[in-house]
Amino acid sequence: MAEPTLNYFIVKWSAKEYEISLPSGSSTVLCLKKAIEIQTKVKVERQKLLNLKFKGKPAEDGLKLCTLDLKPGFKIMMMGSLEEDITTASTAPELKDDVINDLDLTEEEIALENREEYLAKIAKRVNSYEIKIFSEPRPGKKLLVLDVDYTLFDHRSAAETGNELMRPYLHEFLTSAYNDYDIMIWSATSMKWIEEKMKLLGVSTNQNYKILGYLDYLAMISVHIPKHGLLDVKPLAVIWGKFDGIYSSKNTIMFDDIRRNFLMNPQNGLRIRAFREAHLNRDKDRELLYLAQYLKDLAPLDDMSHLNHRSWEKYRASKKHHH
Repeated sequence: MAEPTLNYFIVKWSAKEYEISLPSGSSTVLCLKKAIEIQTKVKVERQKLLNLKFKGKPAEDGLKLCTLDLKPGFKIMMMGSLEEDITTASTAPELKDDVINDLDLTEEEIALENREEYLAKIAKRVNSYEIKIFSEPRPGKKLLVLDVDYTLFDHRSAAETGNELMRPYLHEFLTSAYNDYDIMIWSATSMKWIEEKMKLLGVSTNQNYKILGYLDYLAMISVHIPKHGLLDVKPLAVIWGKFDGIYSSKNTIMFDDIRRNFLMNPQNGLRIRAFREAHLNRDKDRELLYLAQYLKDLAPLDDMSHLNHRSWEKYRASKKHHH
């Protein structure tokens, strides 16, 4: 008798990968789960194999793996035992912009980024979400991720033209940032809306810089925070997963006027002052001018992940003292 041939799978769990080999012919889903338990210590009954499906339903334990027709090296996403399953959380009450805007989220609320159920959601976005890409990553550039509403323009006020609502110095800011950063736009709205806004503001047609890509609300995930219920956030790991080895927490910074949007990566977020009531504030808003300088100051750093962007305005001053 010939040796039984082995089939191997990769199990992704908790941001790590495990290789599992099993005899091809006779192994069942249960054999696979037992092998996973040996490697990950997650009990069979606590394992949830997200993408192991048979006729659209999760594959039963007794099913032979050969009926699933999986390629060698097939990646299986697993969620392991969670102390409390938050998927039962009811949907969040409607929260007014401003209540949440000013959440100063505490550290324990931020211990979110490694929760398995969120990693699984992010993995799903990485696998299935399509970022709308316009240009190529440039070697050695950092990544700047920008929100749209109230960050780049005031979307509540009425105006005849994009220029009236555009945040002052927007194009100068993007031109300056583009020297050192690839730029992505991520808005909690729809793709169509982002495209229209970028046209209206003249961002998509400006010759002095190129936007790398757009992400819309479908790339976001919801996380559960005891005090506030479910909140939608923008996990940068979706971009990092798509551009593996190019962008990471070391070289990414995100501007948003709502702090909860970077709950999953608080170290990478800079809360920009909201730009509202454009007609009153157009002449005095200098935020983008100062931020362009801050981005320039950070550009030479190999790793930005230790910075606290909350004190970005003081960063310049401290640099002056050092020189």
